[in-house]
Amino acid sequence: MILFSFFGSLMLAGVVAFLFEKWGWTHNGIIPSVFIAWGAVLVLYFIRSLFGFSLGSPGIDAVIGSAAALILIPTEYASKKRTRNRRDR
Repeated sequence: MILFSFFGSLMLAGVVAFLFEKWGWTHNGIIPSVFIAWGAVLVLYFIRSLFGFSLGSPGIDAVIGSAAALILIPTEYASKKRTRNRRDR
């Protein structure tokens, strides 16, 4: 049962990252956003299993953690992409 919640959390993080990119909330690119979201989910999952701290079910942890990471962690790639797009216009 633990593996289902773990892989389900990773799937939710991927979906959240994809939606954030499509809605224009982040400008990292789909692949970097998915990796950022997976990292946040891994950290929250390990904190949940090691210390018992959680924000709700593993799905809620995945959605909140990945959304927070995508908003809080701008990547260098995104800033280079933005400046390159401004220069091209």
